[in-house]
Amino acid sequence: MEYRRLGASGLKVPALSFGAGTFGGKGPVFGAWGTTDAREARRLVDICLDAGITMFDTADVYSGGASEEVLGEAIKGRRDQVIVSTKTSLPMGDGPGDAGSSRSRLITACEDALRRLGTDHIDLFQLHAFDAGTPIEEVLSTLDDLVRAGKVRYLGVSNFSGWQTMKSLAVAERYGRPRYVAQQVYYSLVGRDYEWELMPLGLDQGLGALVWSPLGWGRLTGRIRRGRPLPADSRLHDTAAYGPPVDDEHLYRVIDALDEIAQETGRAVPQIAINWLLRRPTVSSVIIGARNEEQLRQNLGAVGWSLTADQVARLDAASGKPAPYPYFPYERQEGFARLNPPLDFTPPADA
Repeated sequence: MEYRRLGASGLKVPALSFGAGTFGGKGPVFGAWGTTDAREARRLVDICLDAGITMFDTADVYSGGASEEVLGEAIKGRRDQVIVSTKTSLPMGDGPGDAGSSRSRLITACEDALRRLGTDHIDLFQLHAFDAGTPIEEVLSTLDDLVRAGKVRYLGVSNFSGWQTMKSLAVAERYGRPRYVAQQVYYSLVGRDYEWELMPLGLDQGLGALVWSPLGWGRLTGRIRRGRPLPADSRLHDTAAYGPPVDDEHLYRVIDALDEIAQETGRAVPQIAINWLLRRPTVSSVIIGARNEEQLRQNLGAVGWSLTADQVARLDAASGKPAPYPYFPYERQEGFARLNPPLDFTPPADA
């Protein structure tokens, strides 16, 4: 397994990490993702560690805390071998203090996560959403206290816009608070919006990307094809409305390109989709999920090989979309382009 620095921090994370959203399996969304119990989770953790996957990502909102509890059971006795990442801020109940990033909420959420995970510290503590109702200084002051207390070691954000992240980083610098080192983002061959604003921000500010849903919310598993109905057992029947939207024609164009390359390489469609992501700038780790051992072992096949430059170019062409405003002038007009050279998409030397 290749290890990469998480943004500008000193923390090294595996190129692939494991998402524990399938652990616990409660509710309409997470129940459809998977219902992995502690015994099954321990087996998946065994396989991950054998393959060099040492980082495990969860959140308090995943199955109402059950994911953290199951993950805690699965890593019991080997806490020093793993990196634990969890998230908070999304609603855990209907009460006024059950959501957001207020001082009270963050302290309570951290203590609850530590208890459920059965640990004395969280390696990476991320805000799951921006809380517009809480002053950023209050948020960062509280996170600073948690870091100083040894309960949290690194900080990140997830699903923030560019201005929200940049403003937070500016406040951190002004008051000497710990900086965010990671942004957990949606990024896939059928969802490349990350590239317009958040990727340049990550390059400029030293934020490592932790990619969630690298298979486009279950659309790039290799089971969906042009001209065929959605498989009867696809989770998309129950969860499509909760995830990122994808235009059908765009999806099929990407799948056609993936199928061609699968024929050339002998690799599975998900392996190709994940391998493409591992070559992108700022990507520190791609979070893979699995409901069972078979899915996990297939996703592990995304590393240890590389797409050719021609194959990458074809995937880029099939998945690319016109840039939205205010970005399209910088692509189409010479005067704008001269002021902003294109991003360097050369893969890391050790990729």
